[in-house]
Amino acid sequence: MKHIHYLDEDAEDMSEAGAKGVKLRTVLGEKDGVPNFYMRTISFGQGGRSPNHSHDYEHELFVINGSGTAEVDGESIHLKPGDVMYIPANVNHCFRTTESMEFL
Repeated sequence: MKHIHYLDEDAEDMSEAGAKGVKLRTVLGEKDGVPNFYMRTISFGQGGRSPNHSHDYEHELFVINGSGTAEVDGESIHLKPGDVMYIPANVNHCFRTTESMEFL
């Protein structure tokens, strides 16, 4: 079992080329003995962005605060607090913000 406040976990800068102002916190993952799941918070500073990318796992996300845009396979989607989004594996996507945004 693990019980923490998510801010107790260290935030790491996203280091991928094209990323700007993005911090990741892995609050549950392999290091915690969780074999099949990662829970991360992703924080974007004002004007933050992730590179356009894809990977072999899906994303499920919940916007905690702020707003921004997700681009998924060329479709632009506005994100705001309370929004839930699913992005399938191997689908190109990226995120952009004009103000700070955080999602789980």
